[in-house]
Amino acid sequence: MRRADRLMQLVQILRDGSLHKAGDLAAATQVSLRTIYRDMETLAASGVPIEGERGIGYRVIAAITLPPLNLTMTEVEALHLGLSAVGHSDDTELSAAARALSAKLDAVMPEDRSRAPASYGFAVYPFADAARGFQHLPVIRQAIRTRQKLEVVLNDQHLTVRPLQLDYWGRLWTCVVWCETSKEFDDIRVDQIAEMRILPSLFVDEPGKSLTDYNTRRSAAKASPPAK
Repeated sequence: MRRADRLMQLVQILRDGSLHKAGDLAAATQVSLRTIYRDMETLAASGVPIEGERGIGYRVIAAITLPPLNLTMTEVEALHLGLSAVGHSDDTELSAAARALSAKLDAVMPEDRSRAPASYGFAVYPFADAARGFQHLPVIRQAIRTRQKLEVVLNDQHLTVRPLQLDYWGRLWTCVVWCETSKEFDDIRVDQIAEMRILPSLFVDEPGKSLTDYNTRRSAAKASPPAK
C-alpha cells in the first residue's frame, strides 16, 4: 500500500473519535509499530488534530474530514495557486490556514519518487520558495497545450525550450522540456525560473525531441544495470 493511501486509511479509522491503540492501527494497515508512530507524527505535523501518544493510543479530537477526492493535475495546480495567494495575504489567520492546508495536501500526495532526483526535496520546501514557481504554471500549461516554445531565464542562462509535460512532487513542480540551447532533454524546477515568456514560434514532434522519446530514454536508463 502506498503511504498516501495508508495515511488516508488512518484518518478514516481515527475520525470516529474513539481511542485506537497503535498496535491495532499497525494491524489494520499491515505495517510496523515504528511506521505507525512516524505516520502519526506526519499527520499531526500536517494539521490533523490528533491526540495521544505512544503506549496509550491515538484519536482525532475535532476536524472536518472530507471523503477521498480524485484530483486532476490542473485541479491541484488551481489549489496551490489559490493557497499561494491566501498564504501571502495580510490576514494572519487565513495565511496560517493556507499553509496548514498546503501541508495536509503534501502529506497525502502520492510518493512515487522514481523520477524526481532526491535533491528536489518535495514538500520540505518552504511555502514561499515553492510559491514563486506557481506564477509560471498557467503560462507553461498554455504553451504545452498550444505547442509554443518558451524563453526562460534559469540560473542566469537564457534558454529556448519546448515544454512537454508538467509534473508535481509535493508542492514542487517540474517541467520536462527539450532544450534547443543545450540540444538535450531537461527536467527543470519551475520555482527556479527567474523570467519566462512565450515565443511566437510553434513546434511539432521531431525524432529524438518528443515526450515519447524522453520516456523511452528514461525507461532504458532505469533498466540498464549500474556501472561498476
